[in-house]
Amino acid sequence: MNLQHAQQVVDEWIKTHGVRYFNELTNMAQLTEEVGEVARIIARRYGEQSEKDSDKTKDLGEELADVIFVVLCLANQTGVDLQAAFDKKLELKTKRDHNRHHANIKLK
Repeated sequence: MNLQHAQQVVDEWIKTHGVRYFNELTNMAQLTEEVGEVARIIARRYGEQSEKDSDKTKDLGEELADVIFVVLCLANQTGVDLQAAFDKKLELKTKRDHNRHHANIKLK
């Protein structure tokens, strides 16, 4: 599934199950909350913080999917073609960063 199709699927889900989109500010708050949940898992599972028993059952993939869902909602409601934006960004990063990362001694 490409991003354009994902945006369509989310839009249809919202229309069928979600009644309407939350407003942009609410979705921004939702996105912040979901990213925080991802950060909590990463910090405790892969970082130096200890993982609480209640965190051990958290599914990182599910939390990342929550982030993607809210990003797709924000793109839909603000008229962003996320596929086009992503393709453009990837092209920019490819041109800008290819030699930069290969020349970075910290990455060797």
